[in-house]
Amino acid sequence: MAAVSDLFRYPIKGFTPEPRSELVVQDDGRIAGDRVLAFRFADATEPEDADGLESWPKSRGLALMDFPSIARVRVAFDPGTGLVRMSEGDRLLAEAALDEPGRRELEAAITAFLEQTSDARLLHRDGILPLRLIGDGRSARFQDRARGYVSLHAAASIDAVAAVTPAPVDDRRFRSNIVVAGVAPWAELDWTGRVRIGEVAFDVQRPIGRCAAIAANPDTGQRDARLLRVLTTEFGQDEPTLGILLLPAEGGGTVRVGDEVVVDRD
Repeated sequence: MAAVSDLFRYPIKGFTPEPRSELVVQDDGRIAGDRVLAFRFADATEPEDADGLESWPKSRGLALMDFPSIARVRVAFDPGTGLVRMSEGDRLLAEAALDEPGRRELEAAITAFLEQTSDARLLHRDGILPLRLIGDGRSARFQDRARGYVSLHAAASIDAVAAVTPAPVDDRRFRSNIVVAGVAPWAELDWTGRVRIGEVAFDVQRPIGRCAAIAANPDTGQRDARLLRVLTTEFGQDEPTLGILLLPAEGGGTVRVGDEVVVDRD
């Protein structure tokens, strides 16, 4: 039986995944509590327009695609207190609230961290500094795509990639919301029509084209795996692809670890 094996949300865009036993899918097709904060460049603190939708391109803020070192930073966000805690190993970088002084402290801490990494040179391009931590800590806004979407991949697809890659590969590199066990490698790429996960029905939108973010080791922050090339050369893909995007078909609801996954093909 195909079933949900893992669930994740990512409170701060580009940073630590938060494993969950359940996720609330909003009617708008986003996960509650997912990407509710983001460190944006100084000249990109307002959204862009994408066919009438609010868009926050990841190229205009801290993201693993360009700043792999941020994978080393462990971030915990408590939406109840509004506290953000950032650390590297046993070293506390900052712990502060989302008021203006707290945001300035967090921005200064992540900037100081990056200045000591191989990504430091990128900070000094025009329009980047000072970094700004934006978001209200409640509204899911900073997904890679203006429409939002829920992302899903099969655990077996990750296993297939790991089997041909010398560096360690696990779910964290691909940063999906939902991981499904009990299906063959790459089976999710062939899903069409409707997928029901527990109480929530989704319409399959399209496969996920991948970017350089997946090259970053989620523990060391080093680009240690040429996974874009692995996907195209080892698996015959025209474009590097892993996982699919979904939108709720009948309104939102809650998905849980262990929920059965049923594909109703169109």
